[in-house]
Amino acid sequence: MPDSSAERPRRIVARREGPMLVEGPVEIVLEDGTTVSSDRFCVALCTCRRSRIFPWCDTSHRRHSPAARPAADH
Repeated sequence: MPDSSAERPRRIVARREGPMLVEGPVEIVLEDGTTVSSDRFCVALCTCRRSRIFPWCDTSHRRHSPAARPAADH
């Protein structure tokens, strides 16, 4: 990865429901030491750990979020 001291800081957008959006390119070190990278201009990182392609978001959070569930009839 390029020396980030010469560049402006990376922008990370944290959202209450959904992924963290990170300006790319990025390199991520997983818990087991595996490194994954993306050259995209922006990546969505999974924060709910439901993604089948973790650490990248596949929108699995949408199926489980309270806002996505229909309201119960009373």
